[in-house]
This record gives sequence, structure tokens and C-alpha cells, in this order.
Amino acid sequence: MKMTEIIKDAFQFPSRHTGRYAIYLLLSVLIVLFASGGFLTYSFGILDAENYLTGGIYIVIAALIGIIIEGYHIKVAKSGIDHDDEVPRFELFNDFMTGFDNFAVLLVYFSIPAILVALVAGDTNLFGSAIDVGREFLLQLFNVYIMDGSVDIAVISLFIVLNDFLTSLAITITVALVLFVIFAFLRFIAEARLANTGSLKEALNIYETAKDIRRMGIGRAIIVVLLVLVIIIAIELLLAMVLGNYPFLLSTFCIIITPYFLLVTQRAFGLLYSDIA
Repeated sequence: MKMTEIIKDAFQFPSRHTGRYAIYLLLSVLIVLFASGGFLTYSFGILDAENYLTGGIYIVIAALIGIIIEGYHIKVAKSGIDHDDEVPRFELFNDFMTGFDNFAVLLVYFSIPAILVALVAGDTNLFGSAIDVGREFLLQLFNVYIMDGSVDIAVISLFIVLNDFLTSLAITITVALVLFVIFAFLRFIAEARLANTGSLKEALNIYETAKDIRRMGIGRAIIVVLLVLVIIIAIELLLAMVLGNYPFLLSTFCIIITPYFLLVTQRAFGLLYSDIA
């Protein structure tokens, strides 16, 4: 399938059944509302047993809806693989069960870069240098304001430890960005594998997932992803420019189109994967 056809189809797809998109949008909004309610309840009533229980219930409800959404994403990817033009209907129980598998894919594909980044942070002594900066700051604060020490010497001493911290931080952030971009891409292909095979084992096979990317064509896959991202960013920037003076309208449009773009992305990866399915 041509790249332009993939992009066109993906952006049109969610609008082909406004009723089903409305359900998806409603569930997405409910996730935000329940999650926000849970965290706010914890923030303002953590010592109150009743609020503690209420906040937990809100977060659990948000998580359960989120699992249903993750399962629905697999169905959208499957529709792309099968070149099915119909927007899939919601089947709450089936979507919930599939969502567990998709959540496992998410957990594995993001825990790996998280562990690697933590190792890099430890190897570059990021945490130790951060502690050194705090300790040196307090020490020089004491020397200047209590012991009447030299401000210049304090600045130089602080700059030395701060330089080590910033170097470690820059290395860690660079590695984190590269790893998370790579594994985010792998995760989307893994979701397509899950949609195509229905097997969690196949979706978690990172080696075969990477081979799938080579089969699709690394350059072709990257171009499709970049085109989708560029169009999404362009639309969001345009909305920000047009509705910048109307924050309520801007927020409303963002609430409506953000879930839309998530479905666009899933559909695009499904169509992309269809060439090797």
C-alpha cells in the first residue's frame, strides 16, 4: 500500500462511524476525569480514610477503562491489517481481555528502556552528582551567609559540582530519548503483531518485532510515522494559532481531537503492517 494512501486512510478512518468514535471519546474523557479525581482526592485528603478509599476507587475505575481502550486499539490495528474499512464496534468484555495483553506489551517495551536508562544514570553517577550539588549548595550558603566567606569562591565551587551533574544529566537524557523513541516504535509494531496473531508471546518477541520492521522497510516505516506526526503537530499548531485567545474552545477541541489522533496512529501502523501480515 502506498504511503500517501496509508496517511489518507488513517486520518479518515475514525470519522467513518461517528457513533463509535463518540463512545471512544467518552471513555477517553472518563479516564482523565476519574484519574484526576483520584489524584486530587489523594492530594487533599490523604490522611482521611474515607478519601483514601474514594481516591483508590477512582483510580481503579480509570485503569479499568484504560484497559478497555488498550484492547480497542488492537482492534483498530487489526482493521488496518485486514484493510477493513468499518470502524470496529466496542465489545467491552473482549476488549477488556485483549487490553490486558496490550498492557503487558506496554509494560515490557517501556520497562526495558527504563531499566537501561537507570543503568546509564548510575554509570554516569547522576544521582550521586545531584546529591553533591545539593550538599555543596548548602555548604556554600553556610560559608557565605554564616561564616562571611567569599561569594566568588562559593560560585566556583558550586559550578564545579554543577558541571559534573549537568554532564551526567545530558548523557542520561540523550540516551533516554533515543531508547524510548526506539522502543515506542517497537511497541507499536508489537501491537500490530498482537492484532495479527492474537498471541501475546508473538507480540513480546522483540527480535521478531525488529525483523518485522526490516521486512516493512525501515525507511518506509519511519517516513510514514514522521508524516503522521508532522500532520498531527501542524493541526495542533493551527488550532493553537486560531483559538489561542479562546482557551475554553482550544481545550475543547484538544479533548476531541487527541483521541482521534490516537486512532489515526493505530490505523496507520495496522495498514503499514498489512504488507507483511
